[in-house]
Amino acid sequence: MKKYLSVLFILALSIGAYAQKESTKNNDKKVDTNDLTKQAEMLAKEAFEAHGGEKLKNMKTLSILGSVDITVSAFNQQIPATFATIFSDDKYRLEVNSAFVSFKQVFDGKQTFTSPERGVNLPPINQVGLPLLQKLGDVGFVVTPLADKKKTGFRLTSPQGYYSNFYLDKKTKQIKGYDSSYLVNNVEATTVVEIDKFEDKGGIIIPSKYAQRFNFNEFTVYADFKAKEILVNTEIKNDIFAL
Repeated sequence: MKKYLSVLFILALSIGAYAQKESTKNNDKKVDTNDLTKQAEMLAKEAFEAHGGEKLKNMKTLSILGSVDITVSAFNQQIPATFATIFSDDKYRLEVNSAFVSFKQVFDGKQTFTSPERGVNLPPINQVGLPLLQKLGDVGFVVTPLADKKKTGFRLTSPQGYYSNFYLDKKTKQIKGYDSSYLVNNVEATTVVEIDKFEDKGGIIIPSKYAQRFNFNEFTVYADFKAKEILVNTEIKNDIFAL
């Protein structure tokens, strides 16, 4: 009997020690997750400050006009075009025009209009990239760590579920690129941006030269953007966002 009691006592101690180890492991995982989230939040704040901080937050309007070279995977020839992106609070207008390509997407604050209607589907452009970073700290905008922990950056997600994975320059903490995937009209697509150059507009650091790739189900679009004029906090009439 004493022998059996001894065995049971040792077994109980072993189970207790094992449970304690498992509990410690679980606690370690929680600590690691919390640490990663705090690190991502710190990087997000550093990126926010590196692009203007409160000046970026308080920016009311932004207009970028320039040239863009477009290539489509199904048609391997570069098409020169012009582009304009105009933001006013949550409203925006994007236009791309050339002899062969014409695209427009307008959001008036409530509804989105895209032309051609059966053309390329884009996410709300005020919820990806720099316009999304501008919303850092607002209610419902959530910072989480990158899935790839070897890269320096963070993910920022809007209340509507649109997100950007921001990748930062380790020295300047400025955004050197970002990517995102999204679903529009039941079509899944991804976009990847690599930034080559910035312009300082009154303390707000705006990308002025960048390459962007859109991956759709059946084809890929490559676009090289170069800004020729960047205007910050200039007056923009509401009729430019009329649908």
